[in-house]
Amino acid sequence: MTPAREKRLAALRRALARRGFDGLLVAGYANRRYLSGFRARDMGLGESAGLLFIPRRGGPFLLTDSRYELAAGEEAPDFEVLIYRSGLLKILRPLLRDLGVRRFAFESAWLSHAAALRLIEGCAAEGVRAEAASGLVERLRRVKDESELAAIRRSVRLNEEVFAAFMERFEPGMTERAAARMIENLMIGMGAECPSFPTIVAAGENGAKPHAEPSERRIERGEPVVIDMGLVLGGYCSDMTRTVVLGRVNPEMREHIRLVRRAQKAAIAAVCAGVEACAVDRAARRIIRDAGHGDHFGHATGHGVGLDVHEAPSLNSRSHLRLRRNMVVTVEPGVYIPGRAGVRLENMVVVTEKGCEVLNRDTTFLDL
Repeated sequence: MTPAREKRLAALRRALARRGFDGLLVAGYANRRYLSGFRARDMGLGESAGLLFIPRRGGPFLLTDSRYELAAGEEAPDFEVLIYRSGLLKILRPLLRDLGVRRFAFESAWLSHAAALRLIEGCAAEGVRAEAASGLVERLRRVKDESELAAIRRSVRLNEEVFAAFMERFEPGMTERAAARMIENLMIGMGAECPSFPTIVAAGENGAKPHAEPSERRIERGEPVVIDMGLVLGGYCSDMTRTVVLGRVNPEMREHIRLVRRAQKAAIAAVCAGVEACAVDRAARRIIRDAGHGDHFGHATGHGVGLDVHEAPSLNSRSHLRLRRNMVVTVEPGVYIPGRAGVRLENMVVVTEKGCEVLNRDTTFLDL
């Protein structure tokens, strides 16, 4: 087992001991990959691609069906693979009995209500308490190790290369949907596993919708276009937003872009180990509010990125979570003027003891 995975499992077992659990049943895709390396995504009701069982002592175990037997052995060689052929409980209950488990947690966020009830009732028949829990693995994932940081850096770099290749081909008259499709085709063609979320291309008034869906609207010369894109490489996500203009930028839009850039720089300057997440949000929001656009910035300033494109921590106005070294977050303030246009700029940063490292290198889009 790699040293990184040994540390993750040891930290999880300490967390289980503090809570008085004898083990954890892991159902979330990203959590399974983080702990074991197993990559199958088809989760169904928690009994399709498989689950992990991490006991406080012994194991660990990967429970899956015959479709994934070969992949499980290759991708999670340090886990004992148990194949179930007629339902999870028929293999889980004997395992719990052999391990002497009396009380364990399961990831309630990743199982349907019906599957959770089956699990609770089926284990109760054996005198074992199955209790819903959440966040045990996600809390570990907030701080990245060096192998994760290296993977995220590669993902960010490729994302920027895709953006540069797209901008060489981007021209007025393209529809938002065609532009988004081109970006995602370039991602796959240049080596990404997949997009980390559906690509956003939002021109003109559509840019005022933070999560706009690309449409058949044609992009005109001189109007702002919000491009929000990310990809998965080596399991790890990237996330980047640029606001671009094909042709001359009108003075009002130039000022809006510069305003958002000032807010982004202020937030980046506020990022540091020990700082509360809400302080980063406040730094960006103050700049935008003082410029008279406080009502035009409604979402959080950023979020964590890793195996999931949206994960903890959240840089929002309510979060008093203190940032820690090697957390990876986005910094993405925006200004959205209904019926007219929107601007968002997003970079990814790694929290350090003295500030942060900005992972994005490309700043040419800021020369307005």
